[in-house]
Order: sequence, then C-alpha cells, then structure tokens
Amino acid sequence: MEKLILLIGFLLLITVCQSTEPTPIPEANPTQTPLPTPIPDTPAPEISPTATVPPTPELPPYYFTDEFDTGSQYWEILQTGGATEPTFAYKNSTLRFDISSPDTWSIGVHNAHVYESVFVRARASASPTGSIGLICRYDEEAGWYEYNVSSDGTYNALYGQWLAPGVVKYVPLTSGPFTAVDLNYEIGLFCQDNYIFLYLNESLLRRLDVTNFGLAEGKIGIAASSLREAPITVLFEWVRVGIE
Repeated sequence: MEKLILLIGFLLLITVCQSTEPTPIPEANPTQTPLPTPIPDTPAPEISPTATVPPTPELPPYYFTDEFDTGSQYWEILQTGGATEPTFAYKNSTLRFDISSPDTWSIGVHNAHVYESVFVRARASASPTGSIGLICRYDEEAGWYEYNVSSDGTYNALYGQWLAPGVVKYVPLTSGPFTAVDLNYEIGLFCQDNYIFLYLNESLLRRLDVTNFGLAEGKIGIAASSLREAPITVLFEWVRVGIE
C-alpha cells in the first residue's frame, strides 16, 4: 500500500514538473531585406548645335544710290542672248561686266522693290564695241523697257520679254545717233505713266508713248552687251533710283 502511494506521488511530481517547463518557441529565421535594384545611369540628352541663321539683310531704301562699294544680293545678273555667259564682279567700287563673245547681252535686275513711276540713272563706261543700258518696269512674265547707249554713237529703246531661259524677244521702240564725247556716260531712264523718257548726260533725247505694251509697274535694272566684236568690258560706277 505504501509503495502504491509513493508511485502515485512520483507520477504527480513528474507531471507537475513537465507542465512548468516552457514550451520551446521555434527559432525564426532572420528575414533578409532585399537589396534595392540598381537603376542604370541615364545618359544626359545630347544637345545638337543650333545652326546659326544669317541675319536677313536690310532692304535698301525705296529710293537709293548704289555706288558698288560692296556686293549686294539684290542684284540678279541674267543672260539675255549670246554664245557665252557674261561674268560680273564688284571691283574698285564698280560693278564690272566682262563679255567674251560678240553679240551677247546681259541684264542686272534689282529685286528689292517694285516701282510704278521711277527715274533710274547710272554712270557707266564701255569698251569701244560695248553698250550700257537701264531697265524699268521689269516683270518676269510681262516684260520690261530697256534703254541702251552704245560706244559707236547710237542709242535705242526696246521692249523685252522672256521666251525661255537665256532667250529674249526684243521689240524696237526707237533708235538714233548721238554725239559721242567719250566712252563714259551718265544715262537716265524715266518711266512715268504711259511714257518713258531717255536721257544722256542730263539731256533729254526722246519721249516715247508705250501705252500699247501696258507695263504698269516693275523692278529696275541695268544692261550690258557686246556688239560685233569681243571681248568687251562694261563698268558701272553708280546707279541711282529716284522719282525725279
């Protein structure tokens, strides 16, 4: 009986001891914080160099004098007939034309302004077989009036009109002789309403009624040509555009 009581007491003691032991907590594995994903370097955008736009040249005044001290982009030189194309250059304060073939014509159109009534003057010289001239009311489609003075002592006025690039139809308006003093002239062409006036060394040579051609307005210009012999040189010292 005593053994039974001791056995029961021993079992109770074991039970109490087991119940007082702490329940083991499973050890948690440490959580590893993921490293941040590296962001690739973004290259800075390349800035292309901006092309420098040349400034637009200032228009000359409506009425002006060009003494050819420097070149001008407003003069457009065109061949109107002949075997070889004339060359031109700004030299020693002149606009110089060199024409290497006979019976060759060229014009220079000033593209800055359009005029109705206008007085164009120029001082120019030519080789003994050359011609100098002035233009008014130039229109690429409608035509133009042209006044020429030749070194052989004659002048003429023409109506010109393009037929094709480098090919012009000229209609004679008048022609005649003049007394040549030298090969350096001041010539003038006054276009007013339905008339054109031809001047040489400040003297009026002719007045012409050009109503039938109907040119009301246009650009101004100059002309240079060779006659039966070549080569020739034409020099323009200045061109003046005004109203009187």
